[in-house]
Amino acid sequence: MDPDIITQASDGIIEKLNEVTGAQPECTIYRVHRHLRNVNPKAYEPEIIVIGPYHRHNNNNEHLKMMEGHKLRYLKQLLNAKNPPDDVGRYVAALGRLEAEARRCYADLPETLTPAEFIQMLVLDGCFIVQLVRKFKSVMLREKNDPIFQMNWMINSLQRDLMLFENQLPFFVLCELYDLIEAPGQHSRFWYLLFTFFTSLYPGQGSEQMPIVDPRQVKHLLDFLHQSWLPPPRCSGGGSSHEVITLGTRLRFISSATRLKEANVKFDNKSKGNTLFDVRFEKGSMIMAPLTIEDRTESFLRNLIAYEQYYEHNQNNFVTDYVKFLDCIVDSSADVEILSRRGIIDNWLGDEGKVAEMVNKLGDSVAGPGNGFVYAKMFEDVHKHCRKRKNNWMAKLRRKYLYSPWAIVSVVVGLVLLLLTITQTLFTILQVV
Repeated sequence: MDPDIITQASDGIIEKLNEVTGAQPECTIYRVHRHLRNVNPKAYEPEIIVIGPYHRHNNNNEHLKMMEGHKLRYLKQLLNAKNPPDDVGRYVAALGRLEAEARRCYADLPETLTPAEFIQMLVLDGCFIVQLVRKFKSVMLREKNDPIFQMNWMINSLQRDLMLFENQLPFFVLCELYDLIEAPGQHSRFWYLLFTFFTSLYPGQGSEQMPIVDPRQVKHLLDFLHQSWLPPPRCSGGGSSHEVITLGTRLRFISSATRLKEANVKFDNKSKGNTLFDVRFEKGSMIMAPLTIEDRTESFLRNLIAYEQYYEHNQNNFVTDYVKFLDCIVDSSADVEILSRRGIIDNWLGDEGKVAEMVNKLGDSVAGPGNGFVYAKMFEDVHKHCRKRKNNWMAKLRRKYLYSPWAIVSVVVGLVLLLLTITQTLFTILQVV
């Protein structure tokens, strides 16, 4: 090969290597990757408000412009509420000192976003969030005829949009603004306001305000919500029913609720308990806490799953594991009906088929359970129960002969005819004798 070509190729690679920085920046706010987004793009997109840089200049965002006016109005109210009126320069200067650190949090920041535009975005978006949660708790802070608090649907949509994986500000930015608006070091109060605002978004029990830690240990609002939802006992250090799968063990998924019911598995509603994720199998009963499924549930779960896919959690991906478990036992509308009758699924969508379809797609393009799968031990216990001779025989009987009311009638008629035949045969024998 021509030595000049080898030299040119080598020089080109060396030039590119010199452009590579040392360590990867510690990003905390990403875009959802294409394979995950394509399953349901709308689940990751804001409905009424843009926060942060990722959706700011999308040409399809005409429906989001209304909230930009509300951001300015909330900031103006905030400044005028101070005595004397506050200067916006104080907020700009404070966030200007955090600009470089905040920029490093974004994995895909638009190159065209100037430092001044970036700081302006942090101030407007951050002050809106702080003011929103303050007003949500205190009616006295609300302006008369504030449309956000006059229409329930707007609060519901804001709760949904502000937790989206791509729709985030660094958490330390929000804490810095709260320090300026209220008083420095009052983070416990701010976290209480945030939790109060978002608590109705959780579709199941087990949410409580996370312990107060350094604000930089919280990445953003979605991380705050994740840390405020209690994991199963195994993940938090207790309970023996959620054991970690051993390395090299092949995980066998369990069957749908319909099939499990055929094998004498009962489903019990545990309305009082620690957390939605604490699912137990005891004495042939699957014990579960109620799960509410409404319009925002899919988006909430999908964004928490996306969050868990991007970060290491010491094998603590409890939302992803729960959704995988749910996908196992819900395969059709019949399974949803079984769980609804037992008070386990609270179906606000109305149509059991829609719930089944939603659950079946939640795990698409999501990395499968690893060695820390929360429900591994429970799955093995279910399999042992189903393999027992009596339960296995009952499952086959129900599947083959008792699968519908007409089939049951046919079996009963057949048994009656068989008994009549036997009786007639006995009478004939007795007559002969």
